[in-house]
Amino acid sequence: MHNHIHLVLRSRPDVLATWSDEDVARRWLRLFPHRRNKDGSPAEPTQPEVNMIVNDPDRLAERRARLSDLSWWMRCTAENIARRSNAEDRVTGHFWEGRYKAVVLLDEASLLACSAYVDLNPIRAAIAETPEASSYTGAKDRIDDLTHREDRTRMSTHDWERSRRRQKSGWMSPIEISEREDAIGADVDGSGRRASKKGFLSISMLRYLELLDWTGRKLQQDKAGSIPSHLAPILARLGLDSDGWCDLVKKFGRTFKRAAGTVESLANEATRRNRQWLCSPGNPLQSAR
Repeated sequence: MHNHIHLVLRSRPDVLATWSDEDVARRWLRLFPHRRNKDGSPAEPTQPEVNMIVNDPDRLAERRARLSDLSWWMRCTAENIARRSNAEDRVTGHFWEGRYKAVVLLDEASLLACSAYVDLNPIRAAIAETPEASSYTGAKDRIDDLTHREDRTRMSTHDWERSRRRQKSGWMSPIEISEREDAIGADVDGSGRRASKKGFLSISMLRYLELLDWTGRKLQQDKAGSIPSHLAPILARLGLDSDGWCDLVKKFGRTFKRAAGTVESLANEATRRNRQWLCSPGNPLQSAR
């Protein structure tokens, strides 16, 4: 968007736990190098530089924790954007006006709703009419890759999502989760563009994009209408009808402040945080079925 971004992020400390101490040190030094090449790219870490981290238990533990910490990731991202923007405009100072807002997604219902909320941002703002016309969204990247895919007959969409052949959307997680393929270790991605190949929803990418397209059209018409029969089971499993689903996507950012999920999920999260309740006024996610 013109003055903010929305991201659905997943931290993977389980993947980080599989890295050796030297892996942690080298990855850290690629992000925060002691030296740079002439073109500005990070220079390959030397063994003494790696040893300075590996041989210092406190520093190593701090670096390992930061590599899977959301707040630290946001700090680094904001700094990078500010530096690039300031260089273009020849100014100094912060790029973003305030601190970022994070909402914990507690279950599949909140994951699906939040993903749709993020991908449909340009449509809700009347900047675009369809997902494929929504610039700078994950949905458009997925659609563009799918449209130009050349190996339709040789590889299923499920396998293709986990391959390295996605030119635009390869930095994102696949949509469909697989219990067999997404076990810890087996889902690690070696491309360098993303941490893992693990999906996050129990629906296929094609079904997700169809639901997204249907939702975007109904939001524009300001009425829900009827859900196509092949999409209805997705929402029925979440305990939602067409009106409830569209309302949830439209008001997701206003409904959930600290955590998002069904009433049961929010109650469990409140217990974990030693709070009596996590308020989500007008929460349409009564229960996931």
